[in-house]
Amino acid sequence: MPNLKDLKTRINSVKSTQKITSAMKMVAAAKLRRAQDAAESGRPYALRMSQVISSLAAKADRQSASELLVGRQNVRAHLLVVVSADKGLCGGFNGSIARAARQAVAKATADGKTVKLYFVGRKAADALRSEEIADIFDHVENVQGSDIAYGDAAEIAGKIISGFESGEFDSASLLYNRFVNAITQEVTHKSLIPAEIDDSETDSDAGMTASFEYEPEEAELLADLLPRNLSTQIFSALLESSAAELAARMTAMDNATRNAGDMIDRLTLVYNRTRQANITKELIEIISGAEAL
Repeated sequence: MPNLKDLKTRINSVKSTQKITSAMKMVAAAKLRRAQDAAESGRPYALRMSQVISSLAAKADRQSASELLVGRQNVRAHLLVVVSADKGLCGGFNGSIARAARQAVAKATADGKTVKLYFVGRKAADALRSEEIADIFDHVENVQGSDIAYGDAAEIAGKIISGFESGEFDSASLLYNRFVNAITQEVTHKSLIPAEIDDSETDSDAGMTASFEYEPEEAELLADLLPRNLSTQIFSALLESSAAELAARMTAMDNATRNAGDMIDRLTLVYNRTRQANITKELIEIISGAEAL
């Protein structure tokens, strides 16, 4: 039979944990609205940038176009940029990213490519570094949170472009959690090099893109816009990932708070039954002793 003191200690411990998870849930909920607004506000800009790149790509000469746009013919090494959280306690948020990264590395390796990993965030780096599934290109932390700076995304993009130009890898892609709603996050795998081209934008019948004339020439514009597009897509991914992290943490802490409440109820019931059993036992012993006299 459980000891009453141990049960009381366990109940108090679970109550303390419940207070912590409840506070974390409220903090995440308070930050989520701002992060959600930032993520949703950044989507139109990232989408429009992709549309402009697609429109320019439709008119540019692919033979002389930048490798950032069309990529390299012989892809021997691939860079996978993995965006995860710096902190835990957010359900399966980081686990889903780590799992998707393993699958992406396995697929690229099966295709005969070597893979390098660029970690943005601590948790995926902690999970995957010890497994040694691929070489580490770089690792950056503390660029996510309530105040995400475009300069941090531009710095990440600059390192990617520098590594690409120096021949360390021949293509690059981005893996992150996209915010859908408060209870749903979608793992997204997006190509960075070569740039993703929307086929609808390259079709002359798809809209008015065929009537546009550019000054200066498309190749010159692409040379300037492609690095910016890289920074924009990474910045958008950071906004999406931060909002998704807060949503996942809010949901996880809400579940933890409710589970703690259920555990407190169960432990309290066991405590009361044990206490009642002890009292009954003592009464029986007193009555038995009195009858013996």
